[in-house]
Amino acid sequence: MQENSVLIEKLTENDIERIKRLREARDRIKSEVGKVIVGTEEVIDQLLIALLARGNCLLIGVPGLAKTLLISTLARVLDLKFSRIQFTPDLMPSDITGTDLIQEDPESGRKVFKFFRGPVFANIVLADEINRTPPKTQAALLQAMQEHEVSTGGITYKLEEPFFVLATQNPIEQEGTYPLPEAQLDRFMFNLWVDYPAENEECEIVKLTTSRYSAQPDKVITGQEIVNLQDLVRSVPVSDNVIEYAVKLVRLTRPAASESGEFVRKYLSWGAGPRASQYLILGAKTRAILDGRPTPEQADVRACAFPVLRHRLITSFAAEADGITAEDIIEKLLQEIK
Repeated sequence: MQENSVLIEKLTENDIERIKRLREARDRIKSEVGKVIVGTEEVIDQLLIALLARGNCLLIGVPGLAKTLLISTLARVLDLKFSRIQFTPDLMPSDITGTDLIQEDPESGRKVFKFFRGPVFANIVLADEINRTPPKTQAALLQAMQEHEVSTGGITYKLEEPFFVLATQNPIEQEGTYPLPEAQLDRFMFNLWVDYPAENEECEIVKLTTSRYSAQPDKVITGQEIVNLQDLVRSVPVSDNVIEYAVKLVRLTRPAASESGEFVRKYLSWGAGPRASQYLILGAKTRAILDGRPTPEQADVRACAFPVLRHRLITSFAAEADGITAEDIIEKLLQEIK
């Protein structure tokens, strides 16, 4: 506790005040999104964590769960430019990033190339069913995610900040798809499951969507404020024991590590890399300040464990035969780790 007190002192009074205002803003954001979307509060929290941590999200859910509406509503509340790309087998990289077209210069009469920006030039980009397009097109988006820039014709164009990518996948229909390789999956900070609504929530959804009621959510914060909050996340101090906890949790997922148990060696072929440790701490930092706390605790790391790790663990044939999932392994590790 004394260590945390020392860490808190490193934040300025202005930072503490911004953290308090952020908590109020989060409540307002959830309230405004709730005018349109019923339920999914946990998903909204995790989306905000990823956005403020400068991460990206992969959303897994069956069709009809209002994933697109959720993201577009969140963009409206955050006053951000929203773009949706429907991924199909014939989609080309230039359909995402943009293309150079020949135009005639009205002054000189000469023909010149002019770059027309693609839908990736937005603040929030929804890549719908990303696994339905070939790897070459997937890579075009993933490069923009990693470097926040697009290169074409020898010219590099910076993407406007904040830049946030959400990709969706349908867990049911896998025929004719191009699953993301593990190296590309690793670029997503969170893997979020969008589940069916509860019965009372589904009744409320039906009431809202079959009436003349049309909600108009208000804007809560601006893009520049989000960029400032992203910088604030990086300055949040973390005690050594929280970092050690996150690193130990990730290292225990590696079958070849000396500290991993027999359960992991049997059911995992590959574990998570160092990027998982980084995202656990960034997620814990963001979760803490969204709750109005100036430094994260081990509980914040545990809360981020499932969305950070579930797509980074490669289960073995033995796991498939015994019906063991990545979630089962994460749950067991959280119970065992001290």
